[in-house]
Amino acid sequence: MIPLSQTLDACFESAVGSGGVSQAAFETAMKAASAGVARIRKAYRDGAWPLLRLPEDTTDLLSLTDIAGLLSRQSKHVVVLGIGGSSLGGQTLTALAPRGNLPVVEFADNLDPRALGELLTSIDFLATSFIVVSKSGGTPETLAQLLVVLDAYRARGLEEEVGARVLAIAQPGTSALRDIARQWSIPVLDHDPDLGGRFSVLSGVGLLPAALAGLDLWAIRAGAAAVLRDLLHSDNSSPAMGAAMAGALAAKGVTTLVMMPYVGRFERVGHWYRQLLSESVGKDGKGLTPLAALGPVDQHSMQQLLVDGPYDKLVTVITADIKGSGPTVPADLAQDKALSFMAGRTIGDVVDAQARASMDVLIRKGHPVRHIAVGEPDEKALGALLMHFMLETIIIGDMLGVDPFDQPAVELGKVLTREYLQNP
Repeated sequence: MIPLSQTLDACFESAVGSGGVSQAAFETAMKAASAGVARIRKAYRDGAWPLLRLPEDTTDLLSLTDIAGLLSRQSKHVVVLGIGGSSLGGQTLTALAPRGNLPVVEFADNLDPRALGELLTSIDFLATSFIVVSKSGGTPETLAQLLVVLDAYRARGLEEEVGARVLAIAQPGTSALRDIARQWSIPVLDHDPDLGGRFSVLSGVGLLPAALAGLDLWAIRAGAAAVLRDLLHSDNSSPAMGAAMAGALAAKGVTTLVMMPYVGRFERVGHWYRQLLSESVGKDGKGLTPLAALGPVDQHSMQQLLVDGPYDKLVTVITADIKGSGPTVPADLAQDKALSFMAGRTIGDVVDAQARASMDVLIRKGHPVRHIAVGEPDEKALGALLMHFMLETIIIGDMLGVDPFDQPAVELGKVLTREYLQNP
């Protein structure tokens, strides 16, 4: 049973007029998407692409939970040093955890002088652990953070604590991160060199922070496995149909994809998806532009543009079964006629109504809307969503004729950063 359902009805001309696609255009796009599906199936049969092996693998989950348990027992605070795919997956997963969980898991992802300085002066180094994530072992931003952290330990005379309180994740082989780890006796978990950072959310990169947050790692992978199995056995899987619709709409000039969950705990999905799609398919003058939004808050910041702006956007609304959940608006405090419509309603009722209203107004205005619904917004549902979008992105890349796994422009930026620092 797949823990999500995708509805594309409001992407067709029959629903939104000229803003949608014809059935014939969609069927043509499905044929184009089938080549990408076939590529994924072959990679699965051949045992290629670690991404396709992870969902059904559970052999590493006990060790990850053991490591998380050790870090939790010695620390009230865990800081993850990493950027891009080394951080966004963990952020997306840990957002599911309830407030108040210990240890507090924090992501120092954006290199900022003031923020890093304030972090180092505010934490208790004897109650804090650090996880340093860099697939290549040479990410400049992450290494700069690590060296500053090590200097802070040294300045406090705590050099001997480093080996027990700092953990690194990097691919095997020679790298600056592994050299530093050897010098400071920092343990290193191996990162599969064939698993790109933006596709690493189901590996230890995402699952170790998730375990620290108290999440069920088995459920995350089970949700992902359900989506993968469906694609392997069905020609009408949700990733294939989503990719085909994106391709058919792109042919009509709809090249901006808005990700808008109406689930607070899925807030980081849009940010994770933004990197996934941008870095995977934005090549050779081709690509689609992702925008991250969150409902209902962004009804008050983006909806004017989405509804009354250019007809160049596909809005994906993600909802969960939240009706009847959360605090109740007390009827005696909502007797004013301007408030009576919400009297006795739960906050979940309000958000559910806002999600449906947002979709309806977009559709009435002629904009294509994709609706993805999950039941309980839990680990299994989130694992399914993440796998859906990774597979969908690979298929879109195949349809565009680009390699979804490389990022040549990003690598050039890293080279130039080094040059500018060496030759100011």
